[in-house]
Amino acid sequence: MKKIYFSIIFFVSLIAINSCEDLDLEPQDTITDAIFWKTPNDFKKATNILYYSLEGFSYSDTETDIAFNQNNSISNGTYQTSETSSSWSDPYVYIRRCNNIIEKAQNSEISAQVKESVAEAKFFRAYNYWKLYRLYGGVPIIKTVLDLQSNELYATKATKTEVADFIISDLEEAAIDLSSKSTLLPADVGRITLQAALALKARVALFEGTWNKYHNTGDANKYFDIAIQASNTLINSGVLSLYTAKGTNSYRYLFIEAGDDCSETILDRRYQRNIDGHVYPALLQRIGYLPTKKLADMYLCSDGLPINKSAQFQGYTSKISEYQQRDPRMTMTMIVPGNTAKIVGYANGVECWPFYPQRIPNTGYTTYKFYSEDDYANPLGESPNFDYDYHIIRYAEVLLIYAEANFEKSSSISDADLNKSINVIRSRAGMPNLTNAFVTTNALDMKTEIRRERTIELALEGFRYDDLRRWKTAETELPQDLKGIKIKNNDWNLPILINGTNKNIYANSEWQNNTDASGFILVETGRSFDANKHYWRPIPTKEISLNQNLLQNTGW
Repeated sequence: MKKIYFSIIFFVSLIAINSCEDLDLEPQDTITDAIFWKTPNDFKKATNILYYSLEGFSYSDTETDIAFNQNNSISNGTYQTSETSSSWSDPYVYIRRCNNIIEKAQNSEISAQVKESVAEAKFFRAYNYWKLYRLYGGVPIIKTVLDLQSNELYATKATKTEVADFIISDLEEAAIDLSSKSTLLPADVGRITLQAALALKARVALFEGTWNKYHNTGDANKYFDIAIQASNTLINSGVLSLYTAKGTNSYRYLFIEAGDDCSETILDRRYQRNIDGHVYPALLQRIGYLPTKKLADMYLCSDGLPINKSAQFQGYTSKISEYQQRDPRMTMTMIVPGNTAKIVGYANGVECWPFYPQRIPNTGYTTYKFYSEDDYANPLGESPNFDYDYHIIRYAEVLLIYAEANFEKSSSISDADLNKSINVIRSRAGMPNLTNAFVTTNALDMKTEIRRERTIELALEGFRYDDLRRWKTAETELPQDLKGIKIKNNDWNLPILINGTNKNIYANSEWQNNTDASGFILVETGRSFDANKHYWRPIPTKEISLNQNLLQNTGW
């Protein structure tokens, strides 16, 4: 019996040995490194997931003084340290994925064929470090794929400037192998391009330069030169231009019609209805994305003068007077009271008034920018389904970077450089040129006007928080009361009848007793900004407990 038993074992073993080369030991439900990373298409597929790190539509300017939808702890200075934060952890997830692609390419037999995929990975590594750097300043720089034994798990923070330099270096290396926007195949429209690398480089350099200048933390002109060079290269390339397909209304339709193939687009978060759509923005609902008086007052009059200097300003005496004879971008960003807009649940649109449809809370201003005119996106009785792309980097920002970096480097800017940058933007908007003579004649300040142009052109696109911090004006601007429209001593106390019902009742009953001495709505008071700590976010406490070499940001 033993002989038979051992004979069976020997026979089975012999079969196994002789046929082992025929066994498929690869798992059938996953893809392993052993069978992946074989073709250029594998590397291209690996980069696809990196696009999920691109930010999309949000209410990010509510963290500042130009927009509001409910009390925001970042904006009003009440936020505290937290154990975890996605703004810290998410970028590092994508940085690891970028490092993995770069390492796999370095060890691949087809490394020469996957240079563009590596360039995309370097761009996204830089992009995710930018997301960390803009909030936290200095952070650990991780260049390899870590395991449980890696010493880098306990790395110290690099300095703010070291992080900026690393980002710029990655973008410079990426730019060498990225395709130009002008040469992309139709199937690749929306992928990272040479222009995206140069534009992000310019953005980071301007941030670092102005931060160093106004916080007195290092060399500023070095980074202004980098920003000027990168933005100038883009301007002179002839590949990019402002979107003008809708004539005088082009600024409005840029955000709801012009997608990745638009000449102004440099980097977009792409959307596709019923595949990767989005329901933002609910601009006319009970909680919207509401401009503040601070933003409204920043728009120039049509003669190019601020409201406190222009004879064209009509004041706040009527419901629409402050919108008259102003920069056209004002009424392409905010709905003029009484105008009709499409809204979910109303097939033919609805008259929009500051208090109708009812919103809680409220500033009295209603956002029009980003608001769709698509019937499908505003269906009766259904949730909205928008599919237009979100512009993360667009050519107008490049022009603004060029102007600001030139001015900040020498505290002056030539009319030629203004014509090359800001006046291109103003021309699309239908506004008069900004010149040195105009500034002098009207006792204006060039720095203020350059910053005003940036804020107006990029309003509600999420730039204001970074701008106030790098200019070191957050400690002055953010503690100010947030205000809305003037509803006292003007015609806002008169009824607004829609279908026989007074839709202005909320203005009379809820807000008349909640104003400042001049009759403007007090949206939020008691705000603060601690200059000793609020310029940088606190590092999540769990990260510090896991890595004792990771020091908390100052003041937290």
